[in-house]
Amino acid sequence: MACVSGILLLVLMVTAEAYVGNSSESSFCTETKECLLFDLVCKTPEYEVRHYSLTRWVSTEAESYFMEIAVTTAFRRLFKYITGANENGQKIDMTAPVLVKMQEDRKLLQSSVYTLSFLLPSAYQANAPKPTDEKVYFTDMADTMVYVRSYGGWMVSMTDRIHSSQLKKDLDRVQAAYGKDFHYAVGYDSPMKLLNRHNEVWYSVEGEPVCTSPDTP
Repeated sequence: MACVSGILLLVLMVTAEAYVGNSSESSFCTETKECLLFDLVCKTPEYEVRHYSLTRWVSTEAESYFMEIAVTTAFRRLFKYITGANENGQKIDMTAPVLVKMQEDRKLLQSSVYTLSFLLPSAYQANAPKPTDEKVYFTDMADTMVYVRSYGGWMVSMTDRIHSSQLKKDLDRVQAAYGKDFHYAVGYDSPMKLLNRHNEVWYSVEGEPVCTSPDTP
């Protein structure tokens, strides 16, 4: 049993090192040492299909009527974790991107739960220190494919709604099957960065990915 556990741990570490890598390998990650890397499956003028391998994240939830308030609360909680609010008092490097999981059925003027996640660096993928805050926990993003729409500027409620709606329209036009319960708002930049910002919207691929442009005759 110990041998099997050791093999599984080694596999996880190899996978983590392969897909949590040097930010120089990504044009999106300009402020962190390490970044979530991916395999590009295909690309159309409207969206990309990407493959991501298994990775571990540290996460927390916050509820609010407004995404911005929930994300600010959750970010502070996770930032405390990586700056020492863990059982070893360790400081952990910030990575990119930051994921915000949001439900599709959220409505204006109604409270909603948002889940914010920080990617753990490669050195902590297999053995991260336990959080001291009970509201902070670990999550695993399974080996998966996602439909991705990229945009610049700032990731706020309005821009996320615009780009998530447009991505859904493009996917519906090519009859692509995708997860309709939630999507991810994905940010790569700190608030201090003013120019050349990069944000994304992700929907999970269901079945075989569709790599056809809606405008293809």
